[in-house]
Amino acid sequence: MEKRGGSGGSQIFENLGTFLRKCIFSVLSVGPIPNHIAFIMDGNRRFAKKQNLIEGAGHKVGYLALMSMLRYSYELGVKYVTIYAFSIENFKRRPEEVQSVMDLMQEKIEQLINEESILNHFGVRVHFIGNLKLLSAPVRLAAERAMLVTACNSKAVLSICVAYTSTNEIMHAVEESCGEAQDLINLTDIEKHLYMAVAPDPDILIRTSGETRLSNFLLWQSQTVPSAATLDSLAENASRGYIIRIFCPLQ
Repeated sequence: MEKRGGSGGSQIFENLGTFLRKCIFSVLSVGPIPNHIAFIMDGNRRFAKKQNLIEGAGHKVGYLALMSMLRYSYELGVKYVTIYAFSIENFKRRPEEVQSVMDLMQEKIEQLINEESILNHFGVRVHFIGNLKLLSAPVRLAAERAMLVTACNSKAVLSICVAYTSTNEIMHAVEESCGEAQDLINLTDIEKHLYMAVAPDPDILIRTSGETRLSNFLLWQSQTVPSAATLDSLAENASRGYIIRIFCPLQ
């Protein structure tokens, strides 16, 4: 009897939470909804250290929090989401830490393309952005498969920046432009060769650790970003309140 009562109580709270989310999102959706949100994923290691968790645990918690944020964003009607997941500079960390992140990345990419994942539920096409040749072979193959199996999805877009820096993106675009040019190159030539040509410039850029540095992320595109925010660690704040803090200033 007690078990049934406990289960029933949990279901009531779950249903209440779903109802409240729908009410809140209905209010937010009346106002302007950003077309493109970009996240600098940061603070996972500090979160793990603060909570005395084993190495790598912060990234796993951060991933679960990110999935909640993606669901909330797509539910609200955001078309494009971009995530800065792993910088080229991160390869300079200890080899065992880099390998741990690569293993986790492969695992989570494979989870993302599961039939029941957020990608299929919301019709999301995935792009992996960056110098993918720097990734380990298993991660690169998983990324290529994710892009292939979601290629026909057309309702929303998720761009995951891995092995990425903005300076590398710009250098790549300039090299490609020069290789094609018959005359002097211009800004349009460069822009069409940027990795992020798959999405419009972001409307909001968010760093999830309370810091304000761009860390070599979307430097070309951020010149036109009308709104930027620094929020607490996503691993600590995977809640509806987090998305409300993002959207309310736009209302």
